Amino acid sequence: MKKTKLVATLVACFLLLAVMGCGAKSGNEGGGNATNAPTATPAQSEEPAQEGLTGDFEIQYFVGGYGDAWWLETIEQFQKANPKLNIKQSAGAVINEQMKPRWIQGDPPDVVYIDGAGSNPRQMIEDDQLLDITEWIQSAVNVDGEPILDVLISQPEVYGGNVYNIPLVFGAYGNFYDQALLEKNGWQVPTDYDSFLKLSEEIKTTGISPYIHTGVYPEYIHGGFLFPAIISANGDNATILVEMGEMKEGVYQSEPVLKALEKLSEISSLGYIDKASSALNHTDSQMLFLQHKSAFIPNGLWLEGEMKNDTPEDFKFAYVPSVTQSNGGKYVAIPYTATMAIAKKAKNVEAAKAFIEFVFTKQHSLNFAEKTGALMNVKADLESSTASDVVKGAMSFYSDGSTLVAPVVEFNPDVKTEMNNATVALTLGNITPQQWGERVEAAAAKARK
Repeated sequence: MKKTKLVATLVACFLLLAVMGCGAKSGNEGGGNATNAPTATPAQSEEPAQEGLTGDFEIQYFVGGYGDAWWLETIEQFQKANPKLNIKQSAGAVINEQMKPRWIQGDPPDVVYIDGAGSNPRQMIEDDQLLDITEWIQSAVNVDGEPILDVLISQPEVYGGNVYNIPLVFGAYGNFYDQALLEKNGWQVPTDYDSFLKLSEEIKTTGISPYIHTGVYPEYIHGGFLFPAIISANGDNATILVEMGEMKEGVYQSEPVLKALEKLSEISSLGYIDKASSALNHTDSQMLFLQHKSAFIPNGLWLEGEMKNDTPEDFKFAYVPSVTQSNGGKYVAIPYTATMAIAKKAKNVEAAKAFIEFVFTKQHSLNFAEKTGALMNVKADLESSTASDVVKGAMSFYSDGSTLVAPVVEFNPDVKTEMNNATVALTLGNITPQQWGERVEAAAAKARK
């Protein structure tokens, strides 16, 4: 009897241990409690379920001209990859104003897209609202295994030696033309300043103005003509533009700046700039361009989308970054960007970094171009996409070594105003390049005090 009872007891213990062992194994693989987890089959045990990120995660993004289709799709994909993450979207046309009290109170979202009215990345940095990502971004890789810094068209701007945000949307100034008009007349797209002068003379003889610009907003001719000329004259070294932004003493009267100003003065004196330009706003100058009153216009990559309702059916938008470089010199693109950042007081920094790694890929860049008609700040082959021809053409310039993409530079508002006024005066022939330099240098000296 004792022997029989002993055997029975041993069998019962063995069965109990076996059941407990299976339960523990199932619970560990499923990531849940052992008592609630189903028994795993051998096939399931070879590929454990992926939990992904957890907790709450909030994204703030402005909805403007680019719409929200790309954001909604991208966030949906990120949610599928992290089903246990509770994602909140704070978005809209006035989201920057709506969220301002929370930023002030120290309760910001985790990730913010800095764009639209009421947002300013430099101000957010000065207010100590953004996380310093200098060390992290140096080694960060996207979900495709590519270093993020390697795939960017425009590198993050450095503030006081540190990085706080990453350009998400990339745009650039440049020179736009109608490819159909050039083909009709047998004109070749200029590849340097000499060929631009030669073509401008040909265009002028037909009664068409070679060049028109937005005099009310001289930033357009700065970005499409003057600033590229300055960088080219500086040996394709864009640091001079940074020095201008930092108001380095004497930079506005330096040799590269004066050489560039001489080119702007030259095309004015040769009659290549439409005489009406100085009084035109962006819409008026763009309408004249679409009507073939002028062949080239310095503008931003938003131009095609902005004028889509007024563009003739046979008009074929095309783009070249710059026309001021010497023969054999690089094209120069002056960018404008909208950036993404992590809040310094973010509650889920891990998810915020993961989202950035998820977003900055070639596939998302492709999707952005197709959904917005604009460029995301990631080099990608857009030829097989449904993006517009002008966007594809712009990306082809930025993705190879023929184009130097300058850093994004913010100017002191007083210096910027004086620079704008002086440039208009120069294009009218009212001042010389030397006087332009004297005026802007004086404004910079005053701002430095």
